[in-house]
Amino acid sequence: MRTFAYDVATDVDDAIARLAADPGASLLGGGTNLVDLMKLGATQPSSLVDVSRLPLTEIDVADDGCLHVGAAVTNSDLAVHPVVRSRYPVLSRALLSGASGQLRNMATTGGNLFQRTRCVYFMDASKPCNKREPGSGCPAIEGEHRNLAILGASEHCVATHPSDMAVALTALDAVVVVAGPGGTRTVPIGELYRLPGDTPQKDTRIEHDEIVTGLRIPALPPGTMSMYRKVRDRASYAFALASVAAVLRVEDGQVTEARIALGGVAHKPWRAYTAEGDLLGRLARHEVFREAIDLELKAAHPLRDNTFKIPLVRNLVTEALTELTRREASV
Repeated sequence: MRTFAYDVATDVDDAIARLAADPGASLLGGGTNLVDLMKLGATQPSSLVDVSRLPLTEIDVADDGCLHVGAAVTNSDLAVHPVVRSRYPVLSRALLSGASGQLRNMATTGGNLFQRTRCVYFMDASKPCNKREPGSGCPAIEGEHRNLAILGASEHCVATHPSDMAVALTALDAVVVVAGPGGTRTVPIGELYRLPGDTPQKDTRIEHDEIVTGLRIPALPPGTMSMYRKVRDRASYAFALASVAAVLRVEDGQVTEARIALGGVAHKPWRAYTAEGDLLGRLARHEVFREAIDLELKAAHPLRDNTFKIPLVRNLVTEALTELTRREASV
């Protein structure tokens, strides 16, 4: 591991100033991903700015019903919060599906958003990787890519985004609160992440001298149901081969709202807008759900060893929406 400086930020402005002063600095929250990457040599920050002690641990419901979550709230605390469990089960389940209990106790909401891909070539500093070293190539395209992207990839990168939480937040239309030298701004989570294109080293649209201070999650309309399902190679502590965060409202047997976000299939949480648009106004039936997700999957470009993800996603989404419909009918 390379030598690095370590500083504890006294407040948000101090953290921003330290980032601005050092182009090689990284923020340190729980450190559950960053420290691993440093040990592997996949990332080598010149300094760490510890923001784990900043007073960003609130979980509050605003007068308009919007849930405000501080960036330093741990994944464990967010997952078991009564409001999250009752109003946003999709988010609670997504958090509980990620990592181990010990890691969830350390990992922060802000840090979870900025996890780096677990592509084996990115994590192995001895291998070329456009995300780690732009212009060096993407050996995953012809190499080990079973768990990599089938949607939105490019000739420069086929990595997938690892966060379960971000998939749920995408389906919930969450908004990210960002502080920087110019003040505070908000970024809809659908605009936070980037597809690889020809700059795969850029995961998000957050600038180096900006820090996420929290999230805002809009209230769901009455009668809205949600769930998170994840398929992985083993029962726990594994990243998604594919996952779905589904938000559904059905009235008189017809779909009046559908939000579908997919994990494990793209460089960012993939919002299935084509499928969502096809579902509106249609009968909430198994075959209708299947037809809608098939329309979304027409955009898929699988590689040699991950073609199986197409039927996997089809079945995963169809069964999740069907289960939510059954729940609505039983209420």
